[in-house]
Amino acid sequence: MERARPRPSRRRLLQGTALAAVPYVLLPERPAGAHVPAPDYPPAVWRPASTANYTVADRPTTHQVDRVIIHVTQTTYPKTLFVFENPTKKVSAHYVVRSGDGHTSQCVREADIAWHAGDWDNNARSIGIEHEGWVDEPGFFTGVLYEKSALLTAAICEKYGIPKDREHIIGHYEVPGTDHTDPGPYWDWSRYIRLVNSA
Repeated sequence: MERARPRPSRRRLLQGTALAAVPYVLLPERPAGAHVPAPDYPPAVWRPASTANYTVADRPTTHQVDRVIIHVTQTTYPKTLFVFENPTKKVSAHYVVRSGDGHTSQCVREADIAWHAGDWDNNARSIGIEHEGWVDEPGFFTGVLYEKSALLTAAICEKYGIPKDREHIIGHYEVPGTDHTDPGPYWDWSRYIRLVNSA
């Protein structure tokens, strides 16, 4: 029996697109008059991922949402959005937070299952939040990124009754079987959980 070929990692997919070098201003715009749905989290803007990059669902009716998974993009904010919009990439997250100002885009509805954890069970039960930056470059973890992300995570926890603790707000590296290290050694978990609880 032929052995299944390993699937490329999320990090490889985010880094691997040659087209991701296209400047943000050249990304396609919505047709005039197109309906733009309101995001689930009002401070976010709607920047939808390709429908080929997530699973349509009706959470929490179809799947309980009981955790938030924290990611770091390993690329820039605009390149992350570009990858999520590309139907060949098969990767997405619910939200992306920009480093410099905390600007937040929603790419997948919370009711739907984003493909961010590399594990179906964790995808089905979680909200994934990507943060612009690199795991080995702590300068990307700005005060405003922590603050805006913590407000988002607090709102998600309140909406779904998720405890605001490290058992339920986890890093991608804590997903069983993953080979990822994000958000990495410079992510300040104590600060982040404190901000989530004070939001």
